[in-house]
Amino acid sequence: MIYLNSFLICGAICALGQIILENTKLTPAHLNTLFVLLGVILSFFGVYEIILKWGGAGASIPITNFGHLLFKGAYASLKKDGFIGLLGGLFSKGSLGVTVSIISSFLVSLFAKPRH
Repeated sequence: MIYLNSFLICGAICALGQIILENTKLTPAHLNTLFVLLGVILSFFGVYEIILKWGGAGASIPITNFGHLLFKGAYASLKKDGFIGLLGGLFSKGSLGVTVSIISSFLVSLFAKPRH
């Protein structure tokens, strides 16, 4: 059942993105920003935690989870340090994922040859 829930959540997020791309003039960059913002909004209202519990990895892999992590870090820092901590804690929860993606991109660039 865990695999089915993950598949359904991730599939629904991806299908929503594809539907938006095909029926609007939004670019993938717009859609990326929209989904990060959607993750923040759902986290603000406490809905994304419910989605994470039900969908597991299917909800923690898409870009909406990055918005959720940004909100969690900023909110925790806001409660701890006040308004000044808001920006300081923004990447505290998602910094590991960002670091891994930067390092892996660099390693792939060492072996990949660009096409001209």
